[in-house]
Amino acid sequence: MADDCFAHPLLATLYDPLDPDRSDLDAYVRMTEEFGARRVLDIGCGTGVFALLLADRGKEVVGVDPAQASIDVARAKPGSERVRWICGDATALPPLRVDLVTMTANVAQAIADPGDWQATLRGAHEALRPRGRLAFETRVPARRAWEEWTREQSHSVTEVDGIGAVETWVQVTEVTGPLVSFRWTYRLAADGQVLTSDSTLRFREREEIEADLDAQGYVLEEVREAPDRPGREYVFVARRH
Repeated sequence: MADDCFAHPLLATLYDPLDPDRSDLDAYVRMTEEFGARRVLDIGCGTGVFALLLADRGKEVVGVDPAQASIDVARAKPGSERVRWICGDATALPPLRVDLVTMTANVAQAIADPGDWQATLRGAHEALRPRGRLAFETRVPARRAWEEWTREQSHSVTEVDGIGAVETWVQVTEVTGPLVSFRWTYRLAADGQVLTSDSTLRFREREEIEADLDAQGYVLEEVREAPDRPGREYVFVARRH
């Protein structure tokens, strides 16, 4: 099940206006060029920002996401006909042979259940051509990023075309071991409507991820830093054996 921030039709529409700076994707665009990837599978494609960036560069892209509302937003964007959109997850993909599989932003951490995570790695492995690569990021647990997820630090008001002012903030609701749960709140000034979206992320240690990749038939090539968040993120690059 996708979180409401992706699955609720109104919140899916608000996703891009509320988070317009996607410079975090620049590193992944560069990786597609570095690896000479012509065919890319973007797992957890959301509203299609990254998939469309690649399509604009002539890449053959498949975007998969479990949230139909987000897929609908992606399909409504200019150039969306150049991307193959699939509502679902990596465990039930059609036959593919891609050069690169990506999971950008929070996607890897949002797959919090260990069984689902292993199944996602298997699905990505099956979609890759021999020696194709998987690239994804995850926060460094020791940096305890969730301690900054407070109403005071996250509160903002954004003017959205056709909707008006939208007030948002996030608060952590529970921390249990590697699992961190939090709630986004959205208040629409026009009618006072309040919507919420609950999410849980798993903060995996580097050694755990390395073992998971090995178990699913990957060779770890390197662990990079996110250029825009040095010391805060691991960026894993693994190759299908």
